[in-house]
Amino acid sequence: MTEKTALTPATHTTPPAKFSHGVKKGNILQVAGQVGFLPASGGQAPTPAGPTLREQTLQTLANVKAILEEGGASWDDAMMIRVYLTDVAHFAELNEIYNAYFEEQGLKEAPAARTTVYVGLPPGLLVEIDALAVLS
Repeated sequence: MTEKTALTPATHTTPPAKFSHGVKKGNILQVAGQVGFLPASGGQAPTPAGPTLREQTLQTLANVKAILEEGGASWDDAMMIRVYLTDVAHFAELNEIYNAYFEEQGLKEAPAARTTVYVGLPPGLLVEIDALAVLS
């Protein structure tokens, strides 16, 4: 049986509860929901990248990418990306940011994706993203 490995890149804080930022088992890598916190700084509380959807989305994608890379994956290994927004009015802007980001990343084939509105994020946070990757 394949070992399950928890993934926490150096850029991320230790989770506040018993969960992992990512988990790899065999060739499956699940990235837990990430938000737009800046890289961890010893002894400081997590800080959002900024107040705008653009700042938070780009940082959130960077945080997801860091976990993918920690597990030996890349965006091209991502099979599914789930995006959670706190405001339905952000859909168009998110799509614009998302498309530009993945064009810059040189993504060969787009993963399946879904976006939903979820109002349960902590105050000030606008977006959360998780991903499922399959390594070859």
